[in-house]
Amino acid sequence: MADTDNIFAVRIITPERVFYEGEASMIEFTTTEGEIGVYAKHIPLTTVIAPGVLTITEAGDEKKRAGVYSGFAEIRGDKVTLLAEAAEWPDEIDGERAKKAENRARTRLEQRPPNLDLVRCEIALKKALVRQHLAR
Repeated sequence: MADTDNIFAVRIITPERVFYEGEASMIEFTTTEGEIGVYAKHIPLTTVIAPGVLTITEAGDEKKRAGVYSGFAEIRGDKVTLLAEAAEWPDEIDGERAKKAENRARTRLEQRPPNLDLVRCEIALKKALVRQHLAR
């Protein structure tokens, strides 16, 4: 059982819903600067979320994983809030659809049509890869 002094509140909000609300001993997610792990009493920080796997280690050491795609995170000593463009649990992901999205993104990146939004295409590829990873 985790020590209650090492527990903090976690809230993950998307435009559609409050995705997660609970307590954790650690949370890990991807930022535009790389992966970050947060424990209780972390220094205050605001950062930009990049597409990646989110791992929440709950108070009883149970781990929950989800996909989080772009947004902002506010880290305070006793609370972490993620405002995400989208978030989904593994059972909400259609692995076949994610594979098709990966193929589309890779094809567009290889062909480089004149109207290609390169950043948007790279983000779509990252999202598809995260979804496939979680769907396994």
